Amino acid sequence: MIALLTGRVESLDSGACIIDVNGVGYLVQASTRTLSALPGAPALARVLIETIVREDAILLYGFADPAERDWFRLLTTVQGVGAKVALSILSALAPRELIAAIAVADRAALTRVPGVGPKLAIRLLTELREKAGAMPSGTATAIMAPVGGLAADALSGLANLGYRRAEALPTVERVIARLSAGAQLDAVIRECLRELAKQPT
Repeated sequence: MIALLTGRVESLDSGACIIDVNGVGYLVQASTRTLSALPGAPALARVLIETIVREDAILLYGFADPAERDWFRLLTTVQGVGAKVALSILSALAPRELIAAIAVADRAALTRVPGVGPKLAIRLLTELREKAGAMPSGTATAIMAPVGGLAADALSGLANLGYRRAEALPTVERVIARLSAGAQLDAVIRECLRELAKQPT
């Protein structure tokens, strides 16, 4: 099994790249997140690999970091999630965003991913809720503790303003912790909007 490739980037295409290792070009499929992290040709690159062997092919899937690779492995354990859909999910949501989406049961964040319908989104949220806390970029507390009270109200308000719950959750938790006890909803939302406006789009 191939677990790692270190070689020259031969080409970068939509959904895949070719890594030249000592004159042998390996076709590696990857998320847009990993592909954007790779240097342009002909620079050297190091790519983590997940090898999937089928009757008719040996397929290589590449990842820029271990967290994304581990999430790929977990996602493909869910019925209805093949390698293509898993890469599509990881292209749309970084591991930390995926963890946040599962934490708040944000079905809308998942159904925006090409290839993920409402039924599959529910299956992902149900099957991964207990497992996500142990995954890279996640904390058991964030997954297991339900979001309620002030945080839930703030998330609802931000969702009404067009922010995805998965994206807003880390900011809401950070702002509430900073403002400490007695924080009012309008103050939390105001501070969250300031922080979210500074984040790159």
